[in-house]
Amino acid sequence: MIAPQFQISSYCGAGACVAVAALEDGTVAVRDEKTKERPWLTFTAEEWDAFVSGVKAGEFDMSSLTVA
Repeated sequence: MIAPQFQISSYCGAGACVAVAALEDGTVAVRDEKTKERPWLTFTAEEWDAFVSGVKAGEFDMSSLTVA
């Protein structure tokens, strides 16, 4: 198994960021950069593509979120 090559956004500032990596099986791993030792979240390629499309479409903008 090749170690995942996690990438963080160029917009990441004070280390409060998430990192993503493509895994050998085609899934995408997401981890919190502050706690790298904790388990990653993994998503299928389809789930990841749907999330990225939603971000690009503004579905997760603060103005569209509902406060619980």
